[in-house]
Amino acid sequence: MICGAAFKNKGVQLLIDAIVKYLPSPLDRAAITGVNPFTDKEETRKPDPNEPFTAIAFKIATDPFMGRIAYFRVYSGALDAGSTILNANTDKKERIMRLMLMHANKQNPIKRIEAGEIGAAIGLKNIHTGDTLCDVKHPIILETMTFPEPVINMAIEPRAQDDVEKLMLALAKLEEEDPTFKVKIDSETGQTLISGMGELHLDIICDRLKREFNIECNRGNPQVAYKEAILNTILHHEVYKKQTGGHGRFADLVIEISPADKGVKGLQFINDIRGGNIPKEFIPSIEKGLKSAMMNGPIIGYPMESIKVRLIDGSFHSVDSDALAFQIAAGIAFREACKKARATLLEPIMRFEIVTPSEYMGDVTGDLNKRRGQVEEVQSRIVDQVIHGKVPLSEMFGYVTTLRSVSSGRATCMLEFSHFGAIPQEIMNDVLYKIRGYVPAY
Repeated sequence: MICGAAFKNKGVQLLIDAIVKYLPSPLDRAAITGVNPFTDKEETRKPDPNEPFTAIAFKIATDPFMGRIAYFRVYSGALDAGSTILNANTDKKERIMRLMLMHANKQNPIKRIEAGEIGAAIGLKNIHTGDTLCDVKHPIILETMTFPEPVINMAIEPRAQDDVEKLMLALAKLEEEDPTFKVKIDSETGQTLISGMGELHLDIICDRLKREFNIECNRGNPQVAYKEAILNTILHHEVYKKQTGGHGRFADLVIEISPADKGVKGLQFINDIRGGNIPKEFIPSIEKGLKSAMMNGPIIGYPMESIKVRLIDGSFHSVDSDALAFQIAAGIAFREACKKARATLLEPIMRFEIVTPSEYMGDVTGDLNKRRGQVEEVQSRIVDQVIHGKVPLSEMFGYVTTLRSVSSGRATCMLEFSHFGAIPQEIMNDVLYKIRGYVPAY
């Protein structure tokens, strides 16, 4: 363990020396494995400058003077400034205008970077965090990064009306940099909502808006980002007709909606159409309509976590049926079927690890029980106890302050997103009342 303080530059040099001395060199590592996006076959890349170029963009940053900067780590091959590379994830080519070697906040221009090195490129337009950059003639996709979904929302607005456009541009830049940070406009209230992984995450975003973009903001109270799900299986028949003076619209669908299979997220779409009752070219439009409808659940409009939809039967009109008609019909059928199915709210469940001295163990676990927490494991660590378990995020606002007061400032807590779980009926009614002022029928 190396102790230090970055603010006063204490221990930093010792840390860098330890990295060089103790951590493995890229040459000591085995060849990295990836998948060719065109053949779906596994390929390997050795940490050798003579191999085809392969790298991963691990961070996107915005510089006020240089614009968009992509930090990347080269796993094989070499890259010269001015050359063209392929973004294997999007299948788009990018030209590397300038290469930089980063030293803290200083950029040193370089003409070439080789395997094992970390550098930054300027001028990339369509690169996102986790994308694989490779040689145009030797495409490969390396294992990408997985980012958890945001679990907490906050309403935000500029204090000065003149800063509205400036705020949206700043949020777009921050969203590009951080894959766990999302921005959306609430269609009902018109509010700008920012979503992140916790209170501290959103506090830092607001601080950066003030410090880097000079935008003062008003903030609403953080709110949990709920999702919705259905509990029953429902069969629904939907006929969509729209007749005008000329060409009309017609679509006929029979769908079955049910909870998705375990482990499946998003839309689980099954096409059981037989005999050409619905032409194949309309099937993608039906799926698109279902995915669009999933963004607004039946209870209060939160997105649906997962759902299974079987397309069982239907019919079409040789003149009036088209892709748009089936897309609209699928959306209507989905919403009507969800109203009949028993729906529930899902809340983010967090995995926690609390380290506390043994004498405060009872007080800490008692407080967790009040917060609907479930203790799964307790480990002894010399004089401390390590508590593992799960707890709803909605119960953990301001928990750090409570934990400090309970343990005389000696306990620590770490939270990590686990999954979305169903809310008890009483809690759900309270949530709906707080959001809408009444409990809607569902």
